[in-house]
Amino acid sequence: MLTDKQLKMLKASNKVYKIADQQGLYAAVLRSGNISFRYDYRLHGRRETLVIGQYDADLGAKHQRELEQLHFGMPLSLAEARLLLTRARRSLEQERVRPDRRWRSGSKPARH
Repeated sequence: MLTDKQLKMLKASNKVYKIADQQGLYAAVLRSGNISFRYDYRLHGRRETLVIGQYDADLGAKHQRELEQLHFGMPLSLAEARLLLTRARRSLEQERVRPDRRWRSGSKPARH
């Protein structure tokens, strides 16, 4: 399981590499040094990758935003990326739709 300390120590390489977290979430370290939270899943027999968001080391767990304030593609803390992963997995299990299509920037999820 990843920690913020481990994420802050990751360095860029000449190739993109992945570091696993939990429940399928992983951090992809890009050649630029940016860290992207991603989740691979299958939908209708096809492998898809959801880019949850980009890691922002300045966002700590102490100042975590509410789930309603979060959307895919925005700068996130590790804890926030895990929250969005839970939302995405629930969407896939219950509705079988692409999670990023369901909650676009500025849109709110339906209440169940």
